[in-house]
Amino acid sequence: MAETMRAWVLTGHGGPEVLEYREVPVPEPGPGQVRVRVTAAALNNTDVWTRTGAYGRPGDPDALSGWRGPIDFPRIQGGDAAGVVEATGSGVDAGLAGRRVLVEPALYDGDGPDAGPVGLLGSEADGGFAGYVLVDARRVHDVTTSPLSDEELAALPVAYGTAAGMLERAAIGAGETVLVTGASGGVGLALVQLAAARGAQVTAVTSASKADAVRAAGAERIVDRAGGPDAVAAAAPDGLDAVADVAGGELVAALLPSIRDGGRWVIAGAVAGPVVPFDLRRLYLHNVSLIGSSMHTPAHFDRLLADARSGAVRPRIAARYPLAELPAAQEEFLRGAHTGKIVLTAQ
Repeated sequence: MAETMRAWVLTGHGGPEVLEYREVPVPEPGPGQVRVRVTAAALNNTDVWTRTGAYGRPGDPDALSGWRGPIDFPRIQGGDAAGVVEATGSGVDAGLAGRRVLVEPALYDGDGPDAGPVGLLGSEADGGFAGYVLVDARRVHDVTTSPLSDEELAALPVAYGTAAGMLERAAIGAGETVLVTGASGGVGLALVQLAAARGAQVTAVTSASKADAVRAAGAERIVDRAGGPDAVAAAAPDGLDAVADVAGGELVAALLPSIRDGGRWVIAGAVAGPVVPFDLRRLYLHNVSLIGSSMHTPAHFDRLLADARSGAVRPRIAARYPLAELPAAQEEFLRGAHTGKIVLTAQ
């Protein structure tokens, strides 16, 4: 009888009931692939949005859809994973076996350093909410010497990879003023940490109850989101070089006038509302760049890997659950009371 593993399988779009914890065959690596024994995985909004089909499609924002379009069900969820290479396919360096690795979650449209993401583990391919995950050998990275725990490593790929892509695409660097929305969430807190580490002056929008944690991550100024768009705009009286936005919604129209000439607005989320009105004149009259940013390129991820290997950035772990308790973990995740990442651990 074929060896099996436990995995969280998405059977369709819907509520928590469409996720099933079941026995499935342990995957066998094909040419150019490795099988990773998952030691830790992390939760993201992408898991929930993929399950509910909340991404929409071009011309139909209400269409049920996965990250990049229709999903082939059943699908094992989970974009974030760290673990140990257990088996290698043909054409792969056998020396990878036994190495502690971080899994790069994106599927790309090419092989070069600037290739764009066209898929994601847990959406377009099976992911890490399982005992094992199959990955292209080029997308596992040896982090044996990293001072980060497996849980901290697993918190990096989607959230910190998305944040790294935003900062790189918007060329946000030392000495610049940047406002981060949704600063206590996974991507938001990653933006605060990475931007501060690169020398930017960070103003963060968050709730009062999470202000201390966001300040500890590197924010120089905190704005209470309860004050609404006017309070956020008032926090930047001298203007902003950039906005790193994971919220969308009414803040877009409110904050555009606060961006200096030649500034950048980079957005990678829409939790506060995906369809927004704004004054196009604020863009073209002031040479403001509006940048959509989805995940990262291989080059962006390489820079994040350097931080992971050196321990320059250490994710905040908000809670830990065994893999079997994913529903409880997602329930806490959706309540939104946590700051940092919620992770699943191997049993």
